Amino acid sequence: MKKTKASINRLIAIMARLRAKKGCPWDRKQTLATLKQYLIEECYEVIDAIDSGDADRHAEELGDLLLQVVFQAQIRAEKKQFDFNDVVRTVCAKLIRRHPHVFGSLSAANQREVLRNWEKIKAREKTARNGEQASIIEGIPRHLPALHKAHQFQQRLARIGFDWKDARGVMAKIEEELEEVREALARGNERQIRTEVGDLLFAVVNLCRFRKMRAEEVLQDAVVKFSRRFREVERLAHADRIEITRCPLKKLDKYWETAKKSEKKALRATARPGEGKTATPRTAKNVKRLPQKRAKSR
Repeated sequence: MKKTKASINRLIAIMARLRAKKGCPWDRKQTLATLKQYLIEECYEVIDAIDSGDADRHAEELGDLLLQVVFQAQIRAEKKQFDFNDVVRTVCAKLIRRHPHVFGSLSAANQREVLRNWEKIKAREKTARNGEQASIIEGIPRHLPALHKAHQFQQRLARIGFDWKDARGVMAKIEEELEEVREALARGNERQIRTEVGDLLFAVVNLCRFRKMRAEEVLQDAVVKFSRRFREVERLAHADRIEITRCPLKKLDKYWETAKKSEKKALRATARPGEGKTATPRTAKNVKRLPQKRAKSR
C-alpha cells in the first residue's frame, strides 16, 4: 500500500511540475476542453491493448489513461476547485454507498438484485442532488457511441422490468422494423427511411443484449472480418496483375467468394473436434411471430 501511495504521489508531483511556470509549454497550454480528445483516444487504446492479450502493453495504456485523470485533476486544483485526492475520496464513498450488500446490512441474492439496488440508490442520489425525481435513463453520456448508448438505455429499462420476456419477442420486433424499412423505401421518403432504419438498428442492439453480447463489439468483429477478406481480395487481384481500382465488379465478386472459402477452410483446419456443430439458429423464418402491441421504445 505504501509503495502504491508513493507511486501515485510521484505521478501527481510530475504533473504539477509539468504545469508549473518553468514546466512544459505544451502541458501548460492544455485545457479541459483540449484534453477531451486525448481522453477518448486513451480509452480506445486501452481496449486495443486488452484485445491484444499483451499484459505489458495493457499496463502501459492504463498508465496513459491514469495520466489523463491526474492531468484534469491538476487543472482543477490550480483553480482551487478539487484535486486528485478529492477524486479518490469521492469514488471510494460512492462505492461504499452503492454496495450496501457488502458494506451495510442490505442483502442481494444475485447480480440482478445488485444492479437493481444500484439503480435505486443512483436515482435517490440524483433526486437529493437536484431536488426533483430523477429519470431512470438520466446520466447516460451524450457522447457515447450510438450502439453502446442504445445498449445502456435498454439495459436500464430491463433492470426495472420493462423488457421482452425472451429473444422471440425481440426477433419479432426486428421483423416488424424490417418490414417498416421496406415500406419506407417503397415510399421514397428519406426522413422516414432514416427513422425506420434507426428503429431497426435499435431492435438489433436489443437482440445482442439478450444474447449477452455488446452490439458495438459485434459490429467491430464484423468490420475486422470484412477488412481481412478485402485484404485477401486485394492480394488476389495483385497476384493476377490487376489494379484493384480498375477491377470489374464481377471479378471482385469472384475474388470475394474465393477469400470467403479460404477463410472458412482455414477455420475448419484449426477447429477442435466437435466445434462448429451447433443447433439450427433461430431465424426470422422459424420464429413464431408474436403480437406487436409493444411500446415503440422497446
